[in-house]
Amino acid sequence: MQRSIPCLFMRGGTSRGPFFLESDLPSGVAQRDAILLSVMGSPDVRQIDGMGGADPLTSKVGIVRPGQTAGVDLEFLFAQVSVKEALVDTTPNCGNMLAAVVPFGLETGLVKATGDVTTLRVLTRNTGTLSDIQVRTPGGSIEYSGEARIDGVPGSAAPVNISFLETAGSVCGALLPTGRLVDRFNGVDVTCIDNGMPVVLMAADALDVTGYETRDELNANTALKLRIESIRLQAGLAMNLGDVTKKVVPKMCLVARPRAGGQICTRTFIPRDCHSAVGVLGAVTVATAAVLPGSVANRYAEVPASLTKTVSVEHPSGEFSVILTMNAAQPTQVLQAALLRTARLIMRGEVFVSNQ
Repeated sequence: MQRSIPCLFMRGGTSRGPFFLESDLPSGVAQRDAILLSVMGSPDVRQIDGMGGADPLTSKVGIVRPGQTAGVDLEFLFAQVSVKEALVDTTPNCGNMLAAVVPFGLETGLVKATGDVTTLRVLTRNTGTLSDIQVRTPGGSIEYSGEARIDGVPGSAAPVNISFLETAGSVCGALLPTGRLVDRFNGVDVTCIDNGMPVVLMAADALDVTGYETRDELNANTALKLRIESIRLQAGLAMNLGDVTKKVVPKMCLVARPRAGGQICTRTFIPRDCHSAVGVLGAVTVATAAVLPGSVANRYAEVPASLTKTVSVEHPSGEFSVILTMNAAQPTQVLQAALLRTARLIMRGEVFVSNQ
């Protein structure tokens, strides 16, 4: 009484999960989400009856189809599958899982390599965001081994270079969806911003913590988490996201002065639990806020003065570097964000779900 569905289990950046061809899943959202919950083993704190890793970073799904419009090679739908609730959220982007989309397309024959290096344009359907993704394809095959290293992943791998195009306001409709650099909720100054990911930035010391605590220390601070969630619910409404009670956005980010050689230190809650790293588009959005004079992040950031800025975002398990290209005519405007990720095919096969 089970049905099988072809899938590739892949790591993208510091996340991993099953990737599916859209044509292998039901077209109806309710039926599709029911299958994804079954695949991942949700809701269950251990996800013991599925492929999930009992953590939001390892409870993610990628759904891919050929490009439907001129100039787009692949289209990607990201699904965040809740560990503890019967909830599938396709509101946010995921730049980590995005890193595995072109490798998936090449592995499944959706697209072909174009030489020793292949660059393809990918549309993230969640938010309409376009990105150009470059991978190594010597001899026409995707290469996974290489010298690139990213914090949060052991060893090294071939680089996956991602350049994001026109990400400002991709979820909320504007880079600063409230129309202000600084808002105030519950007596705390915040910057609400969306450069590919809705993020609410708050000074850690305004919430009576340092911003250098470990993930576990922050997750054990129940009073802090209640304060952050109260701010999140208010900010969600102000950011045109509506009632975010059952959404994973906006992400909540505590900022502090850097102390490990970076430009800003962060602790990110997604949405209510502190995570051991920072998401790709979350890092892009934090870096963007850091270069905006007057923002909460800018108060604590140490950013270079050049038009091409490398902003190293510190997080509990290392750092994440974002390269921002600024507008020479308007130096506070970000024209492009680029970054380095890696990816790997872990398993190819079929996943089984209940046929009832």
